[in-house]
Amino acid sequence: MPSYTVTVATGSQWFAGTDDYVYLSLQGTAGCSERHLLDKPFYNDFERGAIDSYDVTVEEDLGEIQLIIIEKRKYWYQDDWYLRYITVKMPTGDYLEFPCYSWITDEKEIVLRDGRGESHKKPYFLQNILNS
Repeated sequence: MPSYTVTVATGSQWFAGTDDYVYLSLQGTAGCSERHLLDKPFYNDFERGAIDSYDVTVEEDLGEIQLIIIEKRKYWYQDDWYLRYITVKMPTGDYLEFPCYSWITDEKEIVLRDGRGESHKKPYFLQNILNS
């Protein structure tokens, strides 16, 4: 089973961190991952200025990762989160960076594309929709 290392960088501004639940889905040219909760037991994730890494294992190869979906859901009380960027280390050892550099407020789902600025094949989920 392929494994990806996801590194999440939280901003260093005052109140940039969050205690909310953060989920991640990977979208590639050959498939989509399930939603993964990014959480380390007994660790305070996504603190101001932190860079946290998580291992995400998927059932099948997703191909080239083209976008990621981040979901933020309320834990105890609603707080905002400043997400700088997410880096994904591919099973091949290559790295992709997904810049955000913005506040994520409320309970939201955001889509981040990689920061290379290249044209890509359509993501797997769009191929199915557009070919129907």
